[in-house]
Amino acid sequence: MTAGAGEIPAGQAWLIAANVVRWRRYGEGGQELRPGTKSYRGGSKVYVIETYPGSGHEQLTTIGRGRHTGTYITIDMSTRNLHTFRAVQVHSPTVLRLCEEAGVGGWWTTRQDAEEVAVLLGRLSVEYRTTHWAMPHPSPCRCHECLTLSQA
Repeated sequence: MTAGAGEIPAGQAWLIAANVVRWRRYGEGGQELRPGTKSYRGGSKVYVIETYPGSGHEQLTTIGRGRHTGTYITIDMSTRNLHTFRAVQVHSPTVLRLCEEAGVGGWWTTRQDAEEVAVLLGRLSVEYRTTHWAMPHPSPCRCHECLTLSQA
């Protein structure tokens, strides 16, 4: 899926961008709500640089601005905590450098490849959010799924 072999083209690369969910279910049976994740604020834009197909893409390696420092960090996180996956052409020297330093591949060779993976991750993230918790949503609920349904 990723181009992994070779170097990132000078000044640009195709990555998958996503946003961190504003609210996520947490705790015993998912009855608590927490804003964003421990590492990222809710709504933050992150770049997916690696997926793990062997585990059903449940975990992703991401680059984004950290919640506490505001500097770019590279971490693995759950797919269910991201939404709005899309292919983007990245020109940021910092993101490209971190992508290369991560040593996990980190970019897709063409826009079409990135878009295909983005569609797959978008579908899987919804599935993982809805099937992860066995208990019903708390009332009132502000998790990503409930907020999305209330806006429709």
